Amino acid sequence: MVNEKMKKFINFISQNVIYLFLLLLIIVIAFINPDFLSLTCLRDILLQCSTRVIIAVGMFCILLTGGVDLGAGRVIGLTAVLSASMLQNADYARRFYPNLPHLPLWLPIIISLVAGVIVGMLNGLIISKFSVPPFIATLGTQVIVYGITSIYFDLPPNSSQPIGGLRKDFTFLGSGSVGAVPIIVILAIAIAAFAWVVFNKTCFGKNTYAIGGNRQAAEVSGINVKRTLFTIYTVASLCFAFAGVLEAARTGGATNNYGFMYEFDAIAACFVGGVSTTGGIGTIPGVLAGVLIFGVINYGLTFIGINPYWQYILKGIVIVVAVAFDMRKYIAKK
Repeated sequence: MVNEKMKKFINFISQNVIYLFLLLLIIVIAFINPDFLSLTCLRDILLQCSTRVIIAVGMFCILLTGGVDLGAGRVIGLTAVLSASMLQNADYARRFYPNLPHLPLWLPIIISLVAGVIVGMLNGLIISKFSVPPFIATLGTQVIVYGITSIYFDLPPNSSQPIGGLRKDFTFLGSGSVGAVPIIVILAIAIAAFAWVVFNKTCFGKNTYAIGGNRQAAEVSGINVKRTLFTIYTVASLCFAFAGVLEAARTGGATNNYGFMYEFDAIAACFVGGVSTTGGIGTIPGVLAGVLIFGVINYGLTFIGINPYWQYILKGIVIVVAVAFDMRKYIAKK
């Protein structure tokens, strides 16, 4: 009986280690500085995590299939620059388009999202139709997208100057609130909730898990693997594009270097949140916990006055431990 209880306890710990670590991290930081538990701190952490959640959800879709997208950050940069260039104040001295009329807010956002979707469709086509490994395909499109963004960013009269002077109706998306809750946080939660429904309650979600678990078995069982992969990369890129638009709105500007290395943060958050490195395993709540852990590390360590360089060390340890746990589960499963 005692051994049975011990096994259940160990199983509970191993299944919820990510949430327990997040709770322990918050307790330690709050013990050092109780002000960390204030609503202001909580709001700041959620603000910083909001776009990361959207990016991580997009990356989660791809990692579930056993793939990866190394170009996510560059899509974010592209859509941030595109949306910001078309949504500047009319009286701003350094307008990207000096003679551009006042556009409805939705139009530049739609144009930016379409640009992101095109990149995702290109990735999906290369990977599904020509069987190019995702690592190589997205590495190539990453370079292409950065080149296109830089050429656009360098157009006169902007000539590679940071794009600023954004309209208030646009920046409201990134800094405005509904009551006490920031709009950008509401959007991130809505996208995460939608993704949870898709991956838990639809055939599309089950097909995605099946492809990541065993692609050959998925094909034999009648799943259209190529079409599913094409859709996954397209939808994920739409998430990255939307995150880029919101990043421009949140920060009030954009450059061609926006989004640099964001894909690695998203991949790390997914792995820490329990998404398997071999595909087929993972949950949306786990991904949210992974993003929150890095958000708490970034904000919390700075809040209690620890040298920011320690953040890199702690984050590296967290990633290695999480992947080690995953590999142990994979070996045990085999």
